[in-house]
Amino acid sequence: MSYCTAIETMTAERKALHKNYHDNHYGFPIHNDNELFGRLVLEINQAGLSWETILKKEEGFKKAYSNFDIKKVAAYTAADRERLLADPAIIRNRLKVNAAIENAKTILGLQQEFGSFEKWIEHHHPKSKEEWVKLFKKTFKFTGGEIVNEFLMSIGYLPGAHDEHCKTQREILKHKPMWLQSAPI
Repeated sequence: MSYCTAIETMTAERKALHKNYHDNHYGFPIHNDNELFGRLVLEINQAGLSWETILKKEEGFKKAYSNFDIKKVAAYTAADRERLLADPAIIRNRLKVNAAIENAKTILGLQQEFGSFEKWIEHHHPKSKEEWVKLFKKTFKFTGGEIVNEFLMSIGYLPGAHDEHCKTQREILKHKPMWLQSAPI
């Protein structure tokens, strides 16, 4: 069952939580590096958990990780790591916390070299899912196949976020996601 279809079967409370993400965020291109970093942090933290858990904790993540400000997160100290590991508003997993901080440092380097995190992603587009996974594993911490796939689908680089008949899919097409730009004519 697709995400688009599954939402329609949820209770009202769950549906509201998922519908906001589905209708306004999932699959839409993101052009702000801090937002891209935030999405990567959320996708990494979802590993082994439900997306619903992450959506419920999204505001906690934003607060804990300085609103996903890459420069601030890259400068986090050992004390910040311990603060994050003690924060019940986020996922308290040492590997995931360390990945967020180390990935912020990596993104700063990519920004220096390419001008932005977005431009680094664009530079490597188009790639197959397998090629993207290999690149992300080489570049970032804690990025396996599902994390990379969901991250890239969620920001418009890989197709599949929505059913073809979904009204949100039609809205996303107006924003010319990268996967559409590389689609055969």
